[in-house]
Amino acid sequence: MTALATVPTAHPRPARPWRSVLRLQRGLLIVWSVIFTAGSGALLWAYGPGGSAAAAAWKTKCSVHGCDWSAPITNYHLARAAAEFLIAITPYVAAAAAGALIGRELENGTAGLAWTQSVSPTRWLATGLAVPAALLTAGTTVLVLLHRLLYDAHQVPVTWNWWSDRTFSANGTIALAYPLLGLAAGALAALLLRRAVPALVLGAVATALVHAVLGLARPHLWPWVTRTGSVSTGYNAPPNVLLGDQGAITATGAHVSDTCFTDRTCAKAFDVTGYYVDYHPASHFWPLQLMETGIVLGATALTLTLAFTLLRRRTA
Repeated sequence: MTALATVPTAHPRPARPWRSVLRLQRGLLIVWSVIFTAGSGALLWAYGPGGSAAAAAWKTKCSVHGCDWSAPITNYHLARAAAEFLIAITPYVAAAAAGALIGRELENGTAGLAWTQSVSPTRWLATGLAVPAALLTAGTTVLVLLHRLLYDAHQVPVTWNWWSDRTFSANGTIALAYPLLGLAAGALAALLLRRAVPALVLGAVATALVHAVLGLARPHLWPWVTRTGSVSTGYNAPPNVLLGDQGAITATGAHVSDTCFTDRTCAKAFDVTGYYVDYHPASHFWPLQLMETGIVLGATALTLTLAFTLLRRRTA
């Protein structure tokens, strides 16, 4: 009697979670690809042929006392401004995308179906955030490096201040931290509202609110440098610094508001002996960057903790 050979049945390998995430988030990937391509292209053009043409036009048509801005100089600064704008909107794109995508899966039941297919709710959310976070971080890192390359080249020496909001944000680590905060805020909004459109709006608004608050607090995240001047010299701040408080110094050494505005007769009447000004020099760029980055990452960690806690309670 011949024994029948049993042929093992081949089971199809389940799709990897990150591949499913890429398929579900292809809209975000397309938008991010457009932002990354446009931003990097603008920065490379400004660093290469655009910067060379602008530098040549500056040498021939401009001086310290005035400049007839020609098309090459204008186009150079438009390219820089466009790249900084694209880097600036990335956190809001991330927040809106996370809120819309996660909210849509919760709204139409796709998330619940995935939880019954050997994917735990925690893994579902972690994978849904980790994949876009990795892509956003990698792409933004390239944009920041290109921006710093252009900034250090400094082909046209005007309208380029290290402390201006968009330049400061695009030139360091906070450009990497804010998109992560946007993703976390969008995810938490989606879990709270369980609807795509309201979560999209709430995630973007929450990210904008944190960015606005920290933008106002930024100058105070690191100690100011104080410089004093006499009545004859007046205010004595160096160039290209982020200015803070300023005022008059009395004979007792007290710092008071300046009501005389360097008028010597008025200064003598109010017993003013000098003036002071608080400022951040360019050497404070990285301390301010790292302090704000740490706060943003801390807020991101707190937001993610709330999101995962809420998810576990709702799916227990």
